Order: sequence, then structure tokens, then C-alpha cells
Amino acid sequence: MAKTKTENERGTGVMPEKVCDDKKCPYHGKVLVKKESYTGKVIRKDASRSATVEWERQYFIPKFERYELRRSRLRVHNSPCIDAAIGDTVKVMKTRPISKTKHFAIVEVIAKNTQ
Repeated sequence: MAKTKTENERGTGVMPEKVCDDKKCPYHGKVLVKKESYTGKVIRKDASRSATVEWERQYFIPKFERYELRRSRLRVHNSPCIDAAIGDTVKVMKTRPISKTKHFAIVEVIAKNTQ
């Protein structure tokens, strides 16, 4: 199977149009990504190339035979070439530990915030 020009050889998806010199970027740096991935919404963005991604999941409670919504949050690396904004729906993938709390990086912006 031949890859197109827009696909990344590391398997992270479509290459971003911007180019960055970030060492921790999954596209232009030396950080490789693993298979584990999640899709969520950016709820917080820091100036230090960090962001917080949140998603909801349903958890079954056997006693009441009903579901409740639970939230999961991750601290992720937001590369300058991707530069996801607050409210964007993004795909994150696992990497080696980037810092004390960051073990994931944003690899793709699925949907931009409409507001």
C-alpha cells in the first residue's frame, strides 16, 4: 500500500501545513507515538505548548441498572504546527513521557470550534 504525499510516515495521520522546530512535535520532532488514542475537546490551553483535553464516557451502575456520565481529562502537548484552540475536537495519541504530567500529544484537529 503506497502512502500519499499528505500522510505521515510515522502513522499519525495527515501532515499539518505549518512547519515547526519543536523537538517534542510528533511530526517534526523526535517523539514517536504509540497506538493508544483518544478523541476529545480542548478545554484549557497554556502558553507553554500544553493543553487539557476532556471527553465523556458512559459508566454502567449495576445496582440501579442505569448509566452515568463520567469525564476523563488528559494533559497533552500542543505543538505549534497544530496549535489547537479551546473548543476544538482533537485526536490525541500516547507518546513517551514528555514531562511530569504529559504523556500524550495532539496529532490532529478533527473539528474547529464554531464560536
